[in-house]
Amino acid sequence: MRNFSFSFISLVIISLFFLTLFQPVAVNAAELDINSTQLSPEINLGMVIVTIIVIIAVILFLWEPVRPDIVALGVPVVLVSLNRWTKVSVAEALSGFSNEATIAVLAMFILSEGIRRSGLMQIIGDKIMQLTAGKEKRQLGVITGLSGLTSGMINNTPVVAAFIPMVTELAEKTKTSPSKLLIPLSYASMMGGTMTLLGTSTNLLASGFSARLLDHPFSMFEFTKLGAIIFVIGIIYLLTAGRYLTPERIEPNEDLVEEYEVGDFLTEVIIEIGSPLIGHSVGRSLDEINLDMDLVKIIRNGKEFIKPLDSKSFQAGDHLIVRTDRRTLMELIETEGLKHLSETKVTERELEEPKRGQKLIEVIISYGSYLEGQTLNEVNFIERYNTSILAVRRGRELTHQQMNNIALKPGDVLLLLTNETTLDRLRNNPNFIITREIEKSVYRRSKIPIALASIIGVVALGGLNILPTAISALGGVLAMILTGCIEPKEIYDAVNWEVIFLLAGLIPLGIAIEQTGTANYIANQLLAVAGFLPAIVMLGLFYLLTSLLTNIISNNASVVLMIPVAIETAQILNANPFSFVIAVTFAASAAFMTPIGYQTNLMVYGPGGYKFRDFIKVGAPLQLLLTIITPLCIALLWGL
Repeated sequence: MRNFSFSFISLVIISLFFLTLFQPVAVNAAELDINSTQLSPEINLGMVIVTIIVIIAVILFLWEPVRPDIVALGVPVVLVSLNRWTKVSVAEALSGFSNEATIAVLAMFILSEGIRRSGLMQIIGDKIMQLTAGKEKRQLGVITGLSGLTSGMINNTPVVAAFIPMVTELAEKTKTSPSKLLIPLSYASMMGGTMTLLGTSTNLLASGFSARLLDHPFSMFEFTKLGAIIFVIGIIYLLTAGRYLTPERIEPNEDLVEEYEVGDFLTEVIIEIGSPLIGHSVGRSLDEINLDMDLVKIIRNGKEFIKPLDSKSFQAGDHLIVRTDRRTLMELIETEGLKHLSETKVTERELEEPKRGQKLIEVIISYGSYLEGQTLNEVNFIERYNTSILAVRRGRELTHQQMNNIALKPGDVLLLLTNETTLDRLRNNPNFIITREIEKSVYRRSKIPIALASIIGVVALGGLNILPTAISALGGVLAMILTGCIEPKEIYDAVNWEVIFLLAGLIPLGIAIEQTGTANYIANQLLAVAGFLPAIVMLGLFYLLTSLLTNIISNNASVVLMIPVAIETAQILNANPFSFVIAVTFAASAAFMTPIGYQTNLMVYGPGGYKFRDFIKVGAPLQLLLTIITPLCIALLWGL
């Protein structure tokens, strides 16, 4: 309900922002010191239609009745269908798929996967453990520093995906709360991603808009100085005030059963002589019982069996460990001839059987996973992976009942009891992130030098303008495939297709906002209200508006909506439009106040056990600090 209320308030604010801009406001050219030919055009039907499309898209992004990438794919269809007013041609509507930003982002996902499969991140994790020696502040400094610097070289989303298992294992071994480390990890990756063109898809998308509207694409290190300043300031904040504001939501605990409060829902029963279950198969019997319960394990004559259990038959004297609530348990005892072992407390040690490969694990739904928006029943998860689900954690909220009907989101954590075969499948599946399991994965460590050389080559070729960034990135992908850093069949799983389709679908919307005059009109309306403010304050205003917007919708959507308006505003003010582009770009990577504004925040939300307000508590001071510092630095580095 709290998230719904936040989304509703956010929607009202966004809708009022766009709608009030279309209220007639008298503009005094003398006061603004601008040429009368630059005054706002008359409102036309095209502007109204494009604004309605934007508002509908924002509504759908907030409530997600369908996936955001599907919404984005619908945008070009609508724009072309209404091209009489939107002025978007078929070629322009499809330009997002051939856009250099889209291609470069696709290549960066593959390059990042090549780095991950080399095992380099795990070597870094081992070094972190050696360097930090169990000191929380030292852990925080090394984790934020390394994750941020790495995010400057490859896309920050896979960096966080690789660091989460490392951080949770480090926290477990050193008795540190993972909550103290995971929000800083996400924030550091965001700020680190602003140091080079390749750090985030937002940079590449903004570069495309800057190239089209200003004929000034970003170079590889265009804003590295500014990014480094922001990164250093951010790290200092996270190590000082931010460290004390970050809550300890998950207490250091070796027993996952206790951590997930599963004990009250796990119990042991015995099948008594005369039970109607005797002789019947497990699968058929559970279907007929049709209650909210799960058979986790059968113990028979000292031997233990976990899923798959459907083909086995119940026998008298079988000990069953079941997940259910007390009311359902009493119903089972009364109708199925079971005896409750009330004195038995089920622990992690009792559930696991290392010799048989039975293990409790935490699995995070990764950003872009095919499970996003679907229930476990819809994807047939239990049967597909032969596993028992004991709990689901979303932020601070733990769920132990009706779990099969929960629509999953990125960052959700599943507590599973599984076997080694399933564990291997999950380890090699990019839809999941397995915590506390980094030492078990098989990596191609002999390929580390080649993988590093490929990344360095991409950065060098792009940075020296020898090749366009997209081409150098594709060259890096080809090098990794030919040298065996990544297998051809792995590249398709490595790409987050949601981001690709989101980019491809939203780029034409930016074109429509600019070509219909909507950006020009909104810029004039903003100036009519705030045109008396100095250019530096207007720059800060655009940074603030974009950062607030990116906290509630995607960072890429924020860039699409704000860059055309920012450029128009700067041109009317006779200010440097490129400075305004940089402000919007950096603000779009500053979603510190909500877990929904940026994919890395979502990824740490569940593993950290955070509450929604934790991001406001830790992120708001940092957001305010950067809202002041970033525009001032932009003015110094690029001028107004």
